[in-house]
Amino acid sequence: MSYLPNLSERAESITFTNEEIKRYSRHLIMPEVTLDGQKKIKAAKVLTIGTGGLGSPLLAYLTAAGVGTIGVVDFDRVDYSNLQRQIIHKSSSIGKYKTVSAKEAMNDLNPFVEVKTYEMALRSDNTMELFKEYDIIIDGTDNFATRYLTNDACVLLNKPNIYGSIFRFDGQATIFWGEKGPCYRCLFPEPPEAGLVPSCAEGGVLGVLPGIIGVIQATEAIKLIIGQGDPLIGRLLIFDALKMKFKEMKLRKDPKCPICGPNRTIHELIDYDVFCGMPAVDAPVQKLLAFPEISATALNERLQKGEKVVVLDVRESHEFKICHLPQALLIPVGDLDKRVHELDTADDIVIYCRGELRSQQAFRQLQQSGFKKLSLLEGGIEGWAEEVDPSLPIY
Repeated sequence: MSYLPNLSERAESITFTNEEIKRYSRHLIMPEVTLDGQKKIKAAKVLTIGTGGLGSPLLAYLTAAGVGTIGVVDFDRVDYSNLQRQIIHKSSSIGKYKTVSAKEAMNDLNPFVEVKTYEMALRSDNTMELFKEYDIIIDGTDNFATRYLTNDACVLLNKPNIYGSIFRFDGQATIFWGEKGPCYRCLFPEPPEAGLVPSCAEGGVLGVLPGIIGVIQATEAIKLIIGQGDPLIGRLLIFDALKMKFKEMKLRKDPKCPICGPNRTIHELIDYDVFCGMPAVDAPVQKLLAFPEISATALNERLQKGEKVVVLDVRESHEFKICHLPQALLIPVGDLDKRVHELDTADDIVIYCRGELRSQQAFRQLQQSGFKKLSLLEGGIEGWAEEVDPSLPIY
């Protein structure tokens, strides 16, 4: 079966050096791959969005497999907190653009692969032209705006979108392909309310989990390229690392889907920041949503003066043990409704979490309970560490 017929035409002119023949020998002797399949792999052009937890393993294995052209999109730099799971980056890469770090590792792994890097955030005005160059798009992102943007561009261009997501111990993978099966909007017609779904930065992720899901994404890409096997089109693979179990959910096209349905209403890319209620990149969410805030420096000055300020920590108790602000009162956001009686509506309350999302959720809950003197700590506990106490460990 040929999932990508254009590859067969490009593969006809592909040749290999003796070194490449030796490098890919374990593929060449497989009847499902052979020399013809490896030519398709070398002729293929795959674009990966993100070089993080999912991007790291899939980039490594696509490179090792000999995919001829691999595009790498990311605007971020390597941080210490990445190294627990983003294995394509090394300690020596701290501070580098992730695209640069990834390309160095990929070139070292396989010099026969062309790596193209794009240090940018995907937007409605740059995505279509970029996607046109590639046969397969692999989504390794962790935000809804980019997921919807990727999905819509792939549907409009008839490109397969190999999707993966991870959170704590759970992972998912599928192939969204509007022409051959459901798309992302068929499964998720509307994004969740901004701030309700925590990211890996807020909720955490088991370090090995993205390795499992990322390798599944890479496997699906190779299957599409060589035209073998049963791809995850119309099937959502769900993985529970704690139970070490996989289960499968059948997906069907939504006949009312606004972009891949018969009566589509979306014919071009839209403003996905507005659609999702939050930016596709890590812009300060509280500024976008206009929450009142106080800087760490200003809060510290108030505390030093002895002013009565209730500093409310809405993280979990195990996070509180890592680090916390002095005089902080710990009430995890999930317990806030049943412990709201511990707070006084007359008090000036400053809410903080690790970043900002849980603080926003707590702000809304308290506001609905009649609290008016509320503000968020700008930048969360990370902001406090940067401005007031550099000795505080950041996680």
